[in-house]
Amino acid sequence: MLRFDPDLSVFMHREPVDFRLGLNGLLGIIEHRMGKDPFARALFVFINRTRSRVRLVLWDRCGFWLMMKRLEEEKFSWPLSDQSVMELEAEQLQWLLRGFDLRAMKEHRVLTYQHAV
Repeated sequence: MLRFDPDLSVFMHREPVDFRLGLNGLLGIIEHRMGKDPFARALFVFINRTRSRVRLVLWDRCGFWLMMKRLEEEKFSWPLSDQSVMELEAEQLQWLLRGFDLRAMKEHRVLTYQHAV
Protein backbone atom coordinates (compact mmCIF):
# COMPACT_ATOMS: atom_id res chain seq x y z
CA MET A 1 0.00 0.00 0.00
CA LEU A 2 1.22 3.49 -0.82
CA ARG A 3 1.56 6.00 1.99
CA PHE A 4 1.06 9.72 1.47
CA ASP A 5 2.22 12.56 3.72
CA PRO A 6 -0.58 13.58 6.11
CA ASP A 7 -0.24 17.24 5.06
CA LEU A 8 -0.61 16.46 1.33
CA SER A 9 -3.71 18.09 -0.18
CA VAL A 10 -6.03 15.58 -1.85
CA PHE A 11 -8.64 16.72 -4.39
CA MET A 12 -11.23 14.27 -5.68
CA HIS A 13 -12.98 14.87 -9.00
CA ARG A 14 -16.54 13.74 -8.27
CA GLU A 15 -17.77 12.86 -11.77
CA PRO A 16 -16.57 9.71 -13.54
CA VAL A 17 -13.84 10.24 -16.11
CA ASP A 18 -13.13 8.39 -19.36
CA PHE A 19 -9.71 6.86 -18.66
CA ARG A 20 -8.85 6.81 -22.36
CA LEU A 21 -7.90 10.46 -21.78
CA GLY A 22 -4.51 9.59 -20.33
CA LEU A 23 -2.31 11.92 -18.33
CA ASN A 24 -2.68 15.00 -20.53
CA GLY A 25 -6.46 14.71 -20.48
CA LEU A 26 -6.46 14.42 -16.67
CA LEU A 27 -4.17 17.45 -16.40
CA GLY A 28 -6.68 19.40 -18.51
CA ILE A 29 -9.47 18.40 -16.12
CA ILE A 30 -7.37 19.46 -13.13
CA GLU A 31 -6.75 22.91 -14.63
CA HIS A 32 -10.02 23.67 -16.39
CA ARG A 33 -12.80 21.75 -14.64
CA MET A 34 -11.37 21.56 -11.13
CA GLY A 35 -9.71 24.99 -11.25
CA LYS A 36 -6.56 23.66 -9.56
CA ASP A 37 -2.85 23.93 -10.26
CA PRO A 38 -1.54 20.50 -11.37
CA PHE A 39 1.96 21.51 -10.17
CA ALA A 40 0.75 22.17 -6.61
CA ARG A 41 1.74 19.90 -3.74
CA ALA A 42 -1.49 17.97 -4.15
CA LEU A 43 -2.81 14.61 -5.22
CA PHE A 44 -5.72 14.50 -7.68
CA VAL A 45 -8.10 11.52 -7.64
CA PHE A 46 -10.31 10.30 -10.49
CA ILE A 47 -12.72 7.38 -10.93
CA ASN A 48 -14.05 5.61 -14.01
CA ARG A 49 -17.75 5.14 -14.83
CA THR A 50 -17.99 1.60 -13.39
CA ARG A 51 -16.14 2.62 -10.18
CA SER A 52 -13.70 -0.26 -10.66
CA ARG A 53 -10.63 1.94 -11.30
CA VAL A 54 -9.10 4.92 -9.58
CA ARG A 55 -6.34 7.10 -11.00
CA LEU A 56 -4.09 9.37 -8.96
CA VAL A 57 -2.06 12.24 -10.43
CA LEU A 58 0.79 13.89 -8.52
CA TRP A 59 3.53 16.35 -9.53
CA ASP A 60 6.92 15.33 -8.10
CA ARG A 61 9.55 18.08 -8.66
CA CYS A 62 10.47 17.11 -12.23
CA GLY A 63 7.60 15.00 -13.55
CA PHE A 64 4.12 13.65 -13.02
CA TRP A 65 3.15 10.41 -11.33
CA LEU A 66 0.12 8.62 -12.80
CA MET A 67 -1.03 5.75 -10.58
CA MET A 68 -3.98 3.44 -11.08
CA LYS A 69 -5.70 0.86 -8.92
CA ARG A 70 -8.02 -1.62 -10.62
CA LEU A 71 -10.42 -3.73 -8.58
CA GLU A 72 -11.12 -7.17 -9.96
CA GLU A 73 -14.52 -7.83 -8.35
CA GLU A 74 -15.50 -4.99 -6.01
CA LYS A 75 -16.35 -1.34 -6.61
CA PHE A 76 -15.04 1.77 -4.90
CA SER A 77 -17.47 3.50 -2.55
CA TRP A 78 -17.38 6.97 -4.07
CA PRO A 79 -18.56 9.67 -1.62
CA LEU A 80 -21.73 11.58 -2.45
CA SER A 81 -21.49 15.35 -2.58
CA ASP A 82 -23.05 18.34 -4.27
CA GLN A 83 -19.56 19.66 -4.99
CA SER A 84 -17.80 18.83 -8.25
CA VAL A 85 -14.48 18.71 -6.35
CA MET A 86 -14.10 17.30 -2.85
CA GLU A 87 -11.10 17.82 -0.63
CA LEU A 88 -10.02 14.81 1.41
CA GLU A 89 -7.35 14.16 3.99
CA ALA A 90 -4.58 11.75 2.99
CA GLU A 91 -5.88 9.30 5.60
CA GLN A 92 -9.36 9.37 4.04
CA LEU A 93 -7.85 8.58 0.65
CA GLN A 94 -6.10 5.57 2.20
CA TRP A 95 -9.43 4.36 3.56
CA LEU A 96 -11.13 4.87 0.20
CA LEU A 97 -8.40 2.91 -1.62
CA ARG A 98 -8.74 0.07 0.91
CA GLY A 99 -12.48 -0.17 0.27
CA PHE A 100 -14.03 1.73 3.15
CA ASP A 101 -17.22 3.73 2.64
CA LEU A 102 -16.35 7.27 3.76
CA ARG A 103 -20.04 8.14 4.22
CA ALA A 104 -20.32 5.58 7.03
CA MET A 105 -17.24 6.83 8.86
CA LYS A 106 -17.71 9.70 11.24
CA GLU A 107 -15.12 11.22 13.54
CA HIS A 108 -15.76 12.54 17.01
CA ARG A 109 -16.67 16.22 17.03
CA VAL A 110 -13.91 18.71 17.78
CA LEU A 111 -14.17 20.24 21.23
CA THR A 112 -12.69 23.58 22.26
CA TYR A 113 -12.40 24.83 25.81
CA GLN A 114 -11.13 28.02 27.42
CA HIS A 115 -9.81 26.36 30.62
CA ALA A 116 -8.56 22.87 31.45
CA VAL A 117 -9.91 22.83 35.00
